[in-house]
Amino acid sequence: MTSNRDRRVVVTGLGATTPLGGTAAETWEALLAGRSGARPMDFDWVSKYELPVTFAATIATKPEEVLAKVETRRLDPSSQYALIAAREAWADAGKPDVDPERLGAAIGSGIGGVWTLLDQWDNLREKGPRRVYPLAVPMLMPNGPAAAVSLDLGARAGAHTTVSACASGAESMGYAIDMIRTGRADVVVAGGTEAAVHALPIAGFAAMQALSTRNDEPEKASRPYDTGRDGFVLGEGAAVIVLESEEHARARGARIYAELASVGMSADAHHITAPEPNGSGASRAMLYAVERAGLSPTDIIHINAHATSTPVGDVAEYNAIKRAFGDHTENMSVTATKSMTGHLLGAAGALEAVITIQSIHNRLVPATINLDDQDPEIPLNVVTGEAQKLPDGDIAALNNSFGFGGHNVALAIRSI
Repeated sequence: MTSNRDRRVVVTGLGATTPLGGTAAETWEALLAGRSGARPMDFDWVSKYELPVTFAATIATKPEEVLAKVETRRLDPSSQYALIAAREAWADAGKPDVDPERLGAAIGSGIGGVWTLLDQWDNLREKGPRRVYPLAVPMLMPNGPAAAVSLDLGARAGAHTTVSACASGAESMGYAIDMIRTGRADVVVAGGTEAAVHALPIAGFAAMQALSTRNDEPEKASRPYDTGRDGFVLGEGAAVIVLESEEHARARGARIYAELASVGMSADAHHITAPEPNGSGASRAMLYAVERAGLSPTDIIHINAHATSTPVGDVAEYNAIKRAFGDHTENMSVTATKSMTGHLLGAAGALEAVITIQSIHNRLVPATINLDDQDPEIPLNVVTGEAQKLPDGDIAALNNSFGFGGHNVALAIRSI
């Protein structure tokens, strides 16, 4: 096993199943059109438990429309979403011919199989232990999605799961970079997944006043940077990319979307849910990513922000960006795609990485929707109205992801 910390890692495949579409391409098209994936929930438990929030950004394409019946029975929705996205990314990459022992999987999830856990708990209480599904444990474990992808593709270099709340998906991609650069793998399928649109997570987030309560206008509820923002919209889905060493991709004549140049990580060590107000922890992650990519702060022209639409979080991220980039902040275009997708928790960073990769590849930044009155405490150059073109030549962008527990992850993505 050889190690080359300077080895370039490139993206050759994209996959996603989201509130906006069943594929990465459908999701990208919806983003450019400025469509919202937030909609009323049609589960009977919404009225049964009198939930204070009655909408979410639910998946656009049901897994049973894509997967075999046996797969939907034996996999928690979080694993189903991951498998759908991974298969799309793998096909998009041309199904690389790679030694299985040189192929890895890294799929993050913030919560794991919460549907299985809660449904089987109901079975136990109401029907007894004999009615608990025999596959309950492997279905509910957070590493279930990574295992499902590894099994499906025959990835034997490692099947890994990062669990760092809403930074999980982005951190899995950072882990994949290290797998390739340290010589553990030539190709890694990496991303994040989440299926937490269930009564208990919704009740829990609502109890901490983290969710928007715009029940009458779901499509307008996620409004990052707006003075009227009142919380995030819970979303679900998965996003996956295929990463390869550049030499491996070039040797097989693969189409390359962009370079995943580096990852920067830090921890706030401040509060279990609240971000560090001055943004010092998040700014370190951003600067680490820039430095490790061999870039300078002025090379970054675009940021896909974490921007969840919470009153405190959006301000803290602005403080972090300003702390990291100073006066250059006003020169960078910023977009907040959670305004359309909602917040996919452990899949959010992975989805936003896919979006940032598409932005670099297509030289186009989707606009933020629902920004009617920008908060004066957040004077960012936010793209609104129509998608914004990015310049020709060599360009670089950041994708920010932050999670409960103080996790900060920034991915640097560069044109190639």
